[in-house]
Amino acid sequence: MAVNSKMTGRRAAAALMTGAGAYALAGTAYVAPQLSPAAATLRTQSLTSPAPETSPAGSFGVATVGVAGMAMAAAAGAGKARRAKPSQRKVTVAMRARGGEDTRVCIPLEELRNTDVDKVGGKSASLGEMISQLSDVGVPVPGGFSTTAHAYKEFLDKGGINAYINDQLSDESIYTDVNKLMEVGKNIRDKIMDTPFQKDFEEELKAQWQRVSGGDEKFTFAVRSSATAEDLPDASFAGQQETYLNVMGYEDMKQKVHLVFASLFTDRAISYRHDRGFEHEKVQLCATCQKMVRSETGAAGVMFSLDTESGFDKVVFVTSAYGLGETVVGGTVNPDEWYVFKPTLAEGKNSIIARTMGSKLIKMVYQEGGGTGTVDTSAEEQKNWSATDKEVTDLAEMAVKIEKHYGRPMDIEWARDGDDGKLYIVQARPETVASQKKVGVIEEYKMKTKGGDIMAEGRAVGKRIGAGKVNM
Repeated sequence: MAVNSKMTGRRAAAALMTGAGAYALAGTAYVAPQLSPAAATLRTQSLTSPAPETSPAGSFGVATVGVAGMAMAAAAGAGKARRAKPSQRKVTVAMRARGGEDTRVCIPLEELRNTDVDKVGGKSASLGEMISQLSDVGVPVPGGFSTTAHAYKEFLDKGGINAYINDQLSDESIYTDVNKLMEVGKNIRDKIMDTPFQKDFEEELKAQWQRVSGGDEKFTFAVRSSATAEDLPDASFAGQQETYLNVMGYEDMKQKVHLVFASLFTDRAISYRHDRGFEHEKVQLCATCQKMVRSETGAAGVMFSLDTESGFDKVVFVTSAYGLGETVVGGTVNPDEWYVFKPTLAEGKNSIIARTMGSKLIKMVYQEGGGTGTVDTSAEEQKNWSATDKEVTDLAEMAVKIEKHYGRPMDIEWARDGDDGKLYIVQARPETVASQKKVGVIEEYKMKTKGGDIMAEGRAVGKRIGAGKVNM
C-alpha cells in the first residue's frame, strides 16, 4: 500500500501534488492548471464514476509526464485553468485584524484551542488543542508558540506592503503567463523580506523565544507555516508555504519567521488561490515555532486513522523512516509501513495485521550550525525496521485517541526523539481524501498512450493518472 503524502517543491526538490498522492520529480513546484480528462480512461464497478479530483501541481517546463496518483498535471503558462471570473473576486490583501479583540502578536501553544484558527491558523490551533486536551491521555506534543494573524496584518499594514501587493496582483495576465507570475511572486516576496518587523512584534518574538528556549542559542526549533485557510473539504492549502527545521538561536528563528511570512506569496500559492476562487485577503499566515524533536538520530513518519487506499476506517496506517520526517511527508523516501486493526487494539491484543519493509535509502539529518540535509542510510538501517512493534502499537493508540477527540479521520505526523527515545505527535490535521471515498467503488486507471524517455521516477501514491505538458 502506498502512503498518502504531502509534497512540496522546496522539500522534495520538486513535486506534482494532489490531495490523494504525489510523485517525486526534479524541479520547483509552482502553477496548477487543470488537467484535461482525456489523458486517461477509467473503469469502475459503480454505475456512475466520480469526477477525478485535482490539486495543485508543479509546472516544470516542456515535457510529458505520466503520474500515478490523483488526476492532475501542470501545463505551460497559457494552460486553461478553472478559475473564478475577475469580477467575482477582489484581489486585495487583508485590511483588518482577524481573531476578534485579541491583538496579541504571539500566543503560547498551550493557550490555544481548535477554535482559534482565525487567530493563529490551522496548524497552531490544532497543536494547541492537542497540548491542552490530549496530553493527559497519553498524546505528547512538543510545546512552543505561534505568531498571530493580527501580527501578520499589522506587518503588512504598517510596513506599507498592502498597496504594493494589491497593485502587483491586479494584473489578470499573470495568471495565464508563467513568466509574469514568477516575476510578480518574486517582487512581492522581496518586498516582504526587505521590510523589517515592527518593534513590538520583535520584542514579543524574542520574549517567546526566551521563554521556550531558556535563552540557549543552541536550542532548536521547527518553524512551520500555519495558514488561516488550510485543508478545507474542497481545497487543501497545506504544504504551499514554507517549513524550516533545526532552527538555532533567536536571529535564525526571526529570519525563518520572516521567510514563512513571505511564502504566502509563492508563485504556486498565488496561482492556487486564484484558480480556486479564493480572495487573497481570506488567507493570512502565522508561524508555528515548536520545540524540535531530535528525530534525526531516531525516526519519524506519518500515520492515518484509516486505510488511505480504500477508506476502510477500522485500521490505523503507520509509516516510518529514519531521520527527520520531511522525507516521508515529502515522498522522497520509501518508508516502512504497518496496518494496525482497531478492534483488537482496543482489546489489548496483538493488532498489527500487515507490514511492509521500505527501502529507506536516505534520511534527513541536522547540519552543523543549523539547517538540514540528506544522507544515505547504512546497509544495516535499510535491512532493519525503523520502528518496533511496540512503538507502532503505541502510535496507533495515539491515533485512535486523536481521531476520537476530533470526531473524524486524521492525518498525523509523529517523531521519535533519538535522545530520550520517546514518541511525539508534531502535527495532526483532518484527512480529506480517503475519508471522502465512496464505499463499494473500485476504480482503475490506465494510460491510453505511452512513449518518450523516462525523465524522472518516484513513488506513486494512489491509483489515479494524469498526463500533460509541464514547464521545466
